[in-house]
Amino acid sequence: MKITNTNMKELAPQEAASLGKVIYKQYGKYLGDFVVGETYEHPRGMTVTAGMIQDFSTTFLEANPLYLNLEYAKALGHKAIPASPMLVFNLLLSLGVQNDSEKAYANLGYYNVKFLKNVYPGDTITSFTKIVDKKERGEGKPGIVTINTVGNNQHGERVAQYMRKIMVPPAPQGYQPPKFIPSKIDIPPYQDSVEIEIPDFDAKKWPTGVTRPDTYYEDFNVGDIIVSPNGRTITDEHFAWTYRVGNTHPLHFDRLYSQGMSGAMSGDPITYGGLVFAWLLGLSGRDISENALADLGYTEGYHTQPSKSGETVYCIHRVLAKDALGASTAFPKRETEDGRSDQGRPVAGAIQFQVIGLRDMKPKAAIEKYGADLFIKENNKKDLGKEKIPEKIFEIERRLLIRSRSQLA
Repeated sequence: MKITNTNMKELAPQEAASLGKVIYKQYGKYLGDFVVGETYEHPRGMTVTAGMIQDFSTTFLEANPLYLNLEYAKALGHKAIPASPMLVFNLLLSLGVQNDSEKAYANLGYYNVKFLKNVYPGDTITSFTKIVDKKERGEGKPGIVTINTVGNNQHGERVAQYMRKIMVPPAPQGYQPPKFIPSKIDIPPYQDSVEIEIPDFDAKKWPTGVTRPDTYYEDFNVGDIIVSPNGRTITDEHFAWTYRVGNTHPLHFDRLYSQGMSGAMSGDPITYGGLVFAWLLGLSGRDISENALADLGYTEGYHTQPSKSGETVYCIHRVLAKDALGASTAFPKRETEDGRSDQGRPVAGAIQFQVIGLRDMKPKAAIEKYGADLFIKENNKKDLGKEKIPEKIFEIERRLLIRSRSQLA
């Protein structure tokens, strides 16, 4: 189809502006706009490219060669370098902001994050949210909305899911809500148990020289507190990355908007929490996840303090539990080159960690100052008669599937 396009004539000088026709556009939802049970398909979607995968992995300090090294990824059975779970999570959350939380005062927590299927270059991610619960706290007060969000690829296959709680203000007087159209795609109730997809591979062909020798399953012991030494100073690059992953909340890039907020949120724009989350995990990558085969998910977690440009963040992990997965339960039984079965030999193991994020205080100093209180959930401090820690910015638990050294023999 071809369309003739002639030169435009300037019309504004002849057309007087009518202020009675001003239209103020609205994004996001106030508390009353949320209807429990409704599902929304979020706008745009995002096609993941190889460049995006590489840029995210390097910007956020990813150390696992699975997300950096094509030959390594192929040796582990992947057709290409997959997107890191943190990139998938950030895209999934950010795509939902326009419908879910662009008017929210605060993100109160992530819950039961799970990754089900790898995302590769060329995959297109779409996001859907179902409103699970809404708690009103009185006239004129913000309420708490619980949402269940899933991400699908272009084939309609679920790649990730999580739940989130957000604090949402009531609508101002005279507010006229825009029309929200519920999706025809319904989201099944959140599934506590899901199957994740891991490529088939030959453990005997795993590369051995591109990861540290002390980050295999056997190197972690319950009770270990692993301090990652390096920090990462947040810079104004967070503005660009916020929108690059699709997050449209003005709190993260509109100074006039953020200056209109109160309390800790007031002043310079707040760094989008998903980016802080990714930087913390990246900082610990060389110590924790270099030999991980898959990210199994996260329990409930919180940004206990907001982060801003100029702050330096650090990360600590504590080993909470280990679960050795033998070849008989985790992977198919195979015959080795000498004809012996690898049945019963642990191919990998699941390890659960507590993650603690700090700002502007090195981990050693924080441990010396706060001791074991550093590992108590901030939401529990009041009931225990303890003060919250101002330098602590994040806490969550994560579970990784990590390669076993026994398969290298």
